Amino acid sequence: MRLLSVNVGRPKAVPYTDQPQGLTGIDKRPVEGPVRVAAPGPKGTAGSGLAGDAVCDLRHHGGNDQAVYAVAREDLDDWERELGRTLANGAFGENLTTTGLDVSGARIGERWRIGPTVVLEVTSGRIPCLTFQGHVGEQRWVKRFTQKAATGAYLRVIVPGEISAGDPVEIVHVPEHEVTARMEFQATTTHRELLPRLLAAGDALHPEAREAARKYVEQYGG
Repeated sequence: MRLLSVNVGRPKAVPYTDQPQGLTGIDKRPVEGPVRVAAPGPKGTAGSGLAGDAVCDLRHHGGNDQAVYAVAREDLDDWERELGRTLANGAFGENLTTTGLDVSGARIGERWRIGPTVVLEVTSGRIPCLTFQGHVGEQRWVKRFTQKAATGAYLRVIVPGEISAGDPVEIVHVPEHEVTARMEFQATTTHRELLPRLLAAGDALHPEAREAARKYVEQYGG
């Protein structure tokens, strides 16, 4: 298991985002050399956990619980076969492109050590938006991505430090529950009957998903 690339984006004006200034940082490209990773701060006021990486729409992105976004190269390869075109590392707006790691199948609260010091913790899957659809340039992309549920994973920073392309990735903690990033994604999108099961992940779960699960249980039981 290793890190194939570390990807960062700069603000870019595009016609397909509802961000007030029409800017997005989704066009992320691999960079050489070490990149500093640290908890950025609360969502709504803070952006990416990677130094030099732009998050333009703080309403929906960034913050401590979405500090880093990872996608498996294996999932990009699968999409390449389906779409019939090349997808470079960073093509999905991910900060980390990995190999040998089941990112979507990672459990909420699972912790990865990347390189000698950095430790990240899985918090949730990634919900696609129209900015993502416009960036990828595929019709019905939001629906197609949702149906496949190869969502990748958002992570929070537990131990800050520097990471670089080629760094080894080691899984240093696996929780006992069965709640994965994929399950969290499905529960909050197409299979809301799964929401009560998310609560098994406890405080490691993204706070927004935890609140959605709590409200569902209050209304419908579970």
